[in-house]
Amino acid sequence: MTDFTRARAHMINSQLQTSGVTDKRILARMGAVQREMFVPESRRATAYIDSVQWLEKVGSGRFIAPPATFAKLLQLAEITVDDTVLDVGAGTGYSTAVIAGLAAGVAGFEPDAELAATARQNLERLGLSNAKIVPEIGKNLYDVVFVEGALHTVPDQYFAALKDGGRLIALVWTGGVSVAKVFVKTGKGIAARSEFNAWLPPMLDARPVEEFVF
Repeated sequence: MTDFTRARAHMINSQLQTSGVTDKRILARMGAVQREMFVPESRRATAYIDSVQWLEKVGSGRFIAPPATFAKLLQLAEITVDDTVLDVGAGTGYSTAVIAGLAAGVAGFEPDAELAATARQNLERLGLSNAKIVPEIGKNLYDVVFVEGALHTVPDQYFAALKDGGRLIALVWTGGVSVAKVFVKTGKGIAARSEFNAWLPPMLDARPVEEFVF
């Protein structure tokens, strides 16, 4: 039987901290959330390896990000206890559960009805009153939009969901590699900066008509 408490500690010490994740709130939160709850039962024993956890068949586009990549992107978001967050691509709710411990509130956007139902059950089991799963982005505005997957272009609707001064974190394909970027919405438009190269599968459900290319 897998010792999940020990596996979480190993994840923190050997994956996150060695990858440059220094935010103590993120380390503590990821050390507390039971990642094994959110992966398919057949793969719970490997829930903490630093690899993509596919939620359906491989290549389906629905997954939980590797711990180190997820934590590094989360660190870029600089989420505070006063922030509201839109978590795009919530899957079974793992990322939403982690973010709930960092923010004032989080909405996990998951358009797949079956995955969304599982995510709601998981969040309810954890008693997270400041987290919810939504089937569409809607018209609410957020301090942070956090994208769970690589994009070739950032959909306009993601920027439209940001408050003025809000920030969007995403991996964007640039010149053959995916780059972690921070976009900040200001009254004058969108400012962006690149931080590091990383890899996640593509966000396959992000196909709006109008898109923003930076």
